[in-house]
Amino acid sequence: MLLEYVEKAMSRAVYEKLENGTYSGSIPDCPGTVAFADTLYRCQEELRSVLEGWLLVKISHGDALPVIGGLNLNTGIPAGRNAPVHG
Repeated sequence: MLLEYVEKAMSRAVYEKLENGTYSGSIPDCPGTVAFADTLYRCQEELRSVLEGWLLVKISHGDALPVIGGLNLNTGIPAGRNAPVHG
């Protein structure tokens, strides 16, 4: 389900070619996910990596995730900083 979520989020990414010829990318549904690279392909790769890190941080903090393409990863995620740690 997580991989499907990443794919759906990536399908909503927005890319822009900048004046200097490089690319920027972001996922509006996932605030703070931004990437820059020399090529569109590398920008896509970098944005995927940023998204994966963003998800890990959000999940570890118990933050709510946006529902994307009907996928809701919030079910079963403990809320808040007092969430039990599994080790």
